[in-house]
Amino acid sequence: MGPEAGAVPRRTGIVGREAELRRLRAFLTPVRQEEPPALVVLGEAGSGKSALLKAAAEEALERGFRVLRCSGHEGERELAFAGLHQLLEPVLAGAGDLPAAQRRALLGAFGFGETDHRTDQDRPERLLINLAVLTLLSDAAVRQPVLLLVDDAQWLDACSLDALAFVARRLPGEPVALLLGVRGDEAPRQFGEDVVRLPARPLDDTAAERLLDAQPRPPRGQLREHILRQAAGNPLALVELARATAGSSPPAPTGSAEALPLTARLEEVFARRLEGLPEGTRRVLLFAAAADAPDVPAALLAASAASADVDAWSVAEEAGLVRLESGRVTFRHPLMRSAVYGSASFAERRKAHLALAEVLGGDPDRRAWHMAAATLVPDEAIAAALEETAGRARRRGGYRVAAAALQRAAELSPEGRQRARRLLDAIESAMNAGEPLWVEKLAGGVISATDDEAMLMAAKLWTGWALAATSRQKAALSHLLPLAEDVVEEDPITALTAVGHAAFVVYSTGDDTYRRQMRALLARIPSDAGRDFDQAWTRASCDPFDARETVLELLRSCLADPDRDVDQLTILGGAAWVLDETATAIRLLGAAAEHLRAATTVGSNATLGQALALAQFEAGAWEAAWASAEEARRIAAENGLEMAGRSAMFVGAALLALKGEAADARKLIDQAVAGVDPADSRALGARARWVRAMVAGVEGNHPLEYELLRRLFTVGEDPRPVHYHASYYGIGDLAAAALRVGKQDDAARVVDAVRRQLEGRMSPRVLLLVRRARAVLAADEEAEDLFGAALGDPAGETWPFERAVVLLEYGEWLRRRRRTSEARGELARALTVFEQLGARPYVERAAAELRACGVSVRGDDGASRGIERLTPQQLQIARLAATGLTNRQIGERLLLSARTIGFHLYQTYPKLGITNRAQLRDALSSMGASS
Repeated sequence: MGPEAGAVPRRTGIVGREAELRRLRAFLTPVRQEEPPALVVLGEAGSGKSALLKAAAEEALERGFRVLRCSGHEGERELAFAGLHQLLEPVLAGAGDLPAAQRRALLGAFGFGETDHRTDQDRPERLLINLAVLTLLSDAAVRQPVLLLVDDAQWLDACSLDALAFVARRLPGEPVALLLGVRGDEAPRQFGEDVVRLPARPLDDTAAERLLDAQPRPPRGQLREHILRQAAGNPLALVELARATAGSSPPAPTGSAEALPLTARLEEVFARRLEGLPEGTRRVLLFAAAADAPDVPAALLAASAASADVDAWSVAEEAGLVRLESGRVTFRHPLMRSAVYGSASFAERRKAHLALAEVLGGDPDRRAWHMAAATLVPDEAIAAALEETAGRARRRGGYRVAAAALQRAAELSPEGRQRARRLLDAIESAMNAGEPLWVEKLAGGVISATDDEAMLMAAKLWTGWALAATSRQKAALSHLLPLAEDVVEEDPITALTAVGHAAFVVYSTGDDTYRRQMRALLARIPSDAGRDFDQAWTRASCDPFDARETVLELLRSCLADPDRDVDQLTILGGAAWVLDETATAIRLLGAAAEHLRAATTVGSNATLGQALALAQFEAGAWEAAWASAEEARRIAAENGLEMAGRSAMFVGAALLALKGEAADARKLIDQAVAGVDPADSRALGARARWVRAMVAGVEGNHPLEYELLRRLFTVGEDPRPVHYHASYYGIGDLAAAALRVGKQDDAARVVDAVRRQLEGRMSPRVLLLVRRARAVLAADEEAEDLFGAALGDPAGETWPFERAVVLLEYGEWLRRRRRTSEARGELARALTVFEQLGARPYVERAAAELRACGVSVRGDDGASRGIERLTPQQLQIARLAATGLTNRQIGERLLLSARTIGFHLYQTYPKLGITNRAQLRDALSSMGASS
């Protein structure tokens, strides 16, 4: 048995970190179902993160954990999967038990074998690699719980971070914990919000003094006060400054010294500690500083060849600069390594890198990077080697590594055209990595490298894409639309590409000035120019009502070609969604998502995910919409795709509002629009008003509900939509809210304006909503015909929630006119839909109306409530299990481990009132939730 649960681990030697140690101890408790299974210790350099991780590792070992460790290194960030290899090396013997495809992918990523030959050599194997890591750790955890310990995660290579984030999101139910140490105040963006944060804040004055008193020669007097002031609670600064100034007088209090950043002062301290070291020691330290962690054995070998001083390492260790353990050398702090490297001349660094490259001749990737570090002048041979390194990284899905290698290859390219070509290749990898700001920087390099018109135009288009992918929407339009204007006559295909990039921004902003400009450009671009899917998306997003019939015909033509890649399916799906061809949008976007499950391209599916979530939400597939939106939100956060993430949050907020979770809906929609100027994103602003109106309605604040919905349209005699597409979908709710607060005349003006604006050009969905609005506001003699027209169009069944609201309102209308028997049928049909969706406020409203009609309605403890208690993921797993699939088969389909599937099922049974798997099918069927 371990020590008492609330106690602080003993014998840590850590001063002033009692609260953090208690938190780490609680994190290592076996059952932590209420929080993510990953924890990140955050703090500035020298804050004691590594000491806390070491204490956690010791505690974990006492508790019977197996501890797997790795450390990030600044120079190793460009080497794909280097950190992951270091972490998994102790359990790699278990790779032999992995499924064949996962085993080949994982070992291939580590350079132990060749991946399968593929026709498309650039197809990434990231998904297989990540699944292999998950399976390997799950298998290892069967024997004993596992703690993954990652220090200096801010320097871990991107591929390793992606793999760890993938695993972390699938750890619930597994006896595996992930603990990271990160310099700074932000967790690696790959993890999004899926980690617990434990900041290692500066020590308070009492703890700082205790730490100084614990040093071999504790400072006194003015020197002590100066160190306390300069260290500002940083433990490493306290220790190092005390050691560096032992026996010296306090420095004069000058303004410049006081103003120096703390990190700069620490680096200066470290550099001073190098003074007086023997030349041989400085030489071997430089080899260690120039090497990445996997290169350390090579560094030791190269250092031995370069220095005849056998005691060189001992001197460094005695000076407190490094640790020597099991044939490895590690610096006691990254700043020490930086100081060693930065204090050497380029000639000295070059010599070290060349020696390392010589020793690493059998590893072309590491050798290429060391050769690149050893030169300041262009070198085509090294550039070509880096380009080959990029190709290998790209085939493993390491797009960030590939982009970095290509960027360095471009810097070393002797000829401008070759440099521009490599930068354009780097741009494509950076785009696939979801790095728009990097894309923009690389595009600027192309512009300065060549005068080739085709390359310059490609760079300009990529710059526009980068601007459009971020929140700099006006800059994107100011760049892309003039570019299209310049080339529209002589090169309409390029103009279409530019307008296509701009279309995303024009739709988001809803700015009529830019929209008119884009429509004028489209009028000059032949309808058969360029790619058909670009034509469909651009024209649909710019003119969803005026161009509806023309684009529908083009869309049908596009759908006749079955050989579409993911990007084309996504763009066509977006066009279908804008046109309210919701079923087609789900089919196209769903097919794209299926492709991505086979080969995940980092960052590219956040836009797809949010579009799919929107379509699923509108089609009544609310569970799937929630799952798609959450995944899109995480991926967008990981890759800086801000607008996609905000759109995904809107879907989540809308679902929460309609399910009656008002507080959570308000919190999420506030997060979605935080920091956004409404004038820069009218689409998001309109959706946010609708969500807030739904929340106000749930809370009974109907005046606010109406006010928010009314703001979807301008004031005046001829109200216009604030957003040319998104505003119209609130027209039905606007009319219903007006009836509740006596604003029928004002709402009728808006409804009449909408009818005039869209006469003869409405989609079936908008037509349903307009008919609903008219029926709600109409006099008795007209209302019934309008309700009948709204409900009589079978196309309305595509949007079950919106149609069910019309059923509810028609039933209410009938009951108030004492036509009770007719009202019962309409209300019962509405109630069924609301129950299936879990729209609790609407369930309660329909049930109350039915009771008023004399109909007995199931209470809140009815069988259907069991389904409402399940999370979307639990219901999805339960449905798959009910078909007879095993846990492993379900896990392969959902990218989860078999153990995690079992964990979710055991949580599901009591919610459904059953005790075993055999009862699932009957339970789901009786509740109307069978697949």
